[in-house]
Amino acid sequence: MPEQTDSLLEEALQALEAASDAAALQVWRTGYLGRKGQVSELMKLISTLPKEERPAFGQAANELKRTLETAFEARQEALAREELAGELAAEGLDVTLPGRPIGPGHLHITTQTLRQNYAIFAEMGFQVYESPDVETDELNFGLLNMPPHHPARDMWDTFWISDEIVLRTHTSPGQIRVMRERHPEPIRVILPGKCYRYEQITARSEHQFYQVEGLAVGHGITMTDLIGTLTEFARRLYGPERRIRIRGSYFPFTEPSIEADMDCILCLGEGCRVCKQSGWLEIGGAGMVHPVVLQNGGYDPEEWSGFAFGLGVERPAMLKYEIDDIRLFYGNDLRFLRQF
Repeated sequence: MPEQTDSLLEEALQALEAASDAAALQVWRTGYLGRKGQVSELMKLISTLPKEERPAFGQAANELKRTLETAFEARQEALAREELAGELAAEGLDVTLPGRPIGPGHLHITTQTLRQNYAIFAEMGFQVYESPDVETDELNFGLLNMPPHHPARDMWDTFWISDEIVLRTHTSPGQIRVMRERHPEPIRVILPGKCYRYEQITARSEHQFYQVEGLAVGHGITMTDLIGTLTEFARRLYGPERRIRIRGSYFPFTEPSIEADMDCILCLGEGCRVCKQSGWLEIGGAGMVHPVVLQNGGYDPEEWSGFAFGLGVERPAMLKYEIDDIRLFYGNDLRFLRQF
């Protein structure tokens, strides 16, 4: 190595060893390896040398630069370790102590609510039937008595994957699937799952949420059976003192259609902000399965009858546990989730 590079290397390494913090390291780096540093100035001398000396001098200068860069990185890491050790010593932290143990997990509040539903309906003779989240337009709408351009389609803001494929807006497409699969046997199933709607997210609504669909098909099934099922479910989930109110409604896949309300569990029917001073809270929509839907499922509506209902999952849990914002369910805040 030429004399100039030898002397500069020795000087630079001594200065680097004397650098005791990040600021001093930066000054050293600028002074030796920067654009106007001493190594850069040394390389400018190459053009002033005779041609026969330039290769050896250039090689030595490049080797000097690589050596100093490696030494700088090593010194930087050493200072970082020293700084960390100093911080740990100042804080009095013993890194040899075992870490804080991670407690056992538990079921999400939505899963807990779903399982409560499963248990209640299992005692009433219902089986769980799962259907896919992604459905065809025909299953999600057409076979449920909503052909193209039917105004009832406006009830659901839909995520369209293609012209014929959608993220299901409700769990009702499962009715067609289970009827076609089990025809001509009687049916008593619930169809739990997630639904998707393209709508604004607020404290009371999400763009994806769970539903529990119910379907019973058999001989001689009446509206009385439906009302009795909903009443029994509400009393088992919310308490035996609950009262149920039935209102007329409209759904394209049931006829006649109803909505079931329960006396508000927060104000006990006296009227409050949650129940909009009415004393009643909606728990689900329902009705007798429309003859067209029965026929599309493979059942003769002259011989068979049935009822269907749709219940929420998150909103009933909000009522039961007095939760005021549905967004908390899937915000991944452990402070909230660990309460249940």
